Amino acid sequence: MSKKKIQKKKIKQQKIRIPDCKHFTGYKPCFPGTVCYEKCVDNIPLGTKILIVNLDAMGAVLQTTAMLPALKRKYPNSHISWITLKNAYRLLDNNPYLDAVYVWEPENWLILQQMKFDVLLQTDKTKRSCAFGNSIQAKKKLGFGLNENGKIIPLNKEAEYSYILGLNDELKFRKNNLAGTQILQEALGLKFNRDEYVLELTEQEKEFCERYKAEHGLHTGELVVGFNTGCSILYPNKKMRIEQHEYLINALAEVDGVKLVLVGGPEDTERNAEIYRRVGNKVLNTPTTEGVRRGICYENICDVMITGDSFGMHVAIALKKFVIVWFGLSCWSEIDLYDRGIKLIPEGLFCAPCWKKECPYNLECIEMIDLEKIIAEVRKLAAIRGNMFIKSVR
Repeated sequence: MSKKKIQKKKIKQQKIRIPDCKHFTGYKPCFPGTVCYEKCVDNIPLGTKILIVNLDAMGAVLQTTAMLPALKRKYPNSHISWITLKNAYRLLDNNPYLDAVYVWEPENWLILQQMKFDVLLQTDKTKRSCAFGNSIQAKKKLGFGLNENGKIIPLNKEAEYSYILGLNDELKFRKNNLAGTQILQEALGLKFNRDEYVLELTEQEKEFCERYKAEHGLHTGELVVGFNTGCSILYPNKKMRIEQHEYLINALAEVDGVKLVLVGGPEDTERNAEIYRRVGNKVLNTPTTEGVRRGICYENICDVMITGDSFGMHVAIALKKFVIVWFGLSCWSEIDLYDRGIKLIPEGLFCAPCWKKECPYNLECIEMIDLEKIIAEVRKLAAIRGNMFIKSVR
């Protein structure tokens, strides 16, 4: 018998052991030169297998990351997977709590539907998400699902408050005082501990931020104030008027120790260009079309973010910036600034919040934004930053 045939016979006689290990893929060795099915050289058991289904807006995805520390405390030995939309998956890059991130596409639906999980966390109240969650094999399902009539339902007792909140305007708009992070975590059976969002920059991204600041004269000791000028196209009435931005920039450009920056996404390109045209070099206009991770970097160069309730606001919260945020149509009680910022609320306005895409009242909530309060707050922060810098160099 030839050597090849002998070797082939030996392989056939071997019993292949599939390792219960986070590294193992079944495609190639986890480490060069190793034979995983004979001996695992760095075994990290999967533990509790968890799938998070989160197909909501980008800001909501960031907000949902705040539950990961609580999830890891409850299941310290676990393998956590997350499926999300293509426009949001880069928000989960470099996340230390996640073992796998899947983009919402048919190939990954097939893969996940073949797997078995111990816990499914269905975070969204949408038919698409709930139907997909129903199709997943899991011992325990928490959050929301779809019944036989195609209606969204709560899957567990803890999820009922969040469920009712979406059906009761009086509760949602007037009575609820819980942050969205707490509502979601309690709905999923987690112990709420006011954990922060989880958004981790890579070392290369941190280096880019420092280079960009140096190249554009943003010096230590100065307060860098960012204007997130836009919002989702689904709710265009969250935006401040261009004239309001122009007024703020002209006023704040006169404050010693303050540098001003425009940030935004592709949908804000023309808007930011118009603001820049009006105010000129009083503000640094950062690129808006270089992708979500680079957009996060441009926010990261700022110390303060002036914004509406938008994805940019959630990025600023995740980056632990001081946030000055105005509200109108959305629910301010559901946003946690983690004691780093102020909320500008349209006090006494009977129609706010409303979550309407079209306003019958000429956007009174936007007209009510207290621009002078924003200016005063930035002046105060600039004075504090200046005093801290003076003390540090003495």
